[in-house]
Amino acid sequence: MTDDNLRSVTVERTGTGAFTATNTRGGTITFGTGGPGAEDAFTPVELLLAAIGGCTAADVDVATARHVEPTRFTLTVTGDKISDEQGNRMTDLAVTFSVAFPDGEAGDRARAILPRAVRTSHDRLCTVSRTIEAGTPVTVTVADV
Repeated sequence: MTDDNLRSVTVERTGTGAFTATNTRGGTITFGTGGPGAEDAFTPVELLLAAIGGCTAADVDVATARHVEPTRFTLTVTGDKISDEQGNRMTDLAVTFSVAFPDGEAGDRARAILPRAVRTSHDRLCTVSRTIEAGTPVTVTVADV
């Protein structure tokens, strides 16, 4: 792997149950576990769901918007958070698209390719859902104590 392949974020604790992730371009997102100052913040699990949805939404948008701008483009990502002998994890992840296009020839083309675009994203393109489905080890270390 080259440095062009490496992706990285840094997560910093900003308070009890509150964190900020920063990417290499300087973008930030705050999240938390419901502690003071993070009551309405996204949780890490919600960020995982958003990452799945955002990844596949971007793929599908590229494929369909070249024909026409949608009049509605929403997706919902759901899953069950469980705890069992394997530990805490998510199961039954599902992505549901709700997309509409205007009437006319361009809208007809976009509607026609929508199912294929969703399938292609799921089966090949979406790095996030492909990683989850394929599974990959996560290495955790402590740099300094």
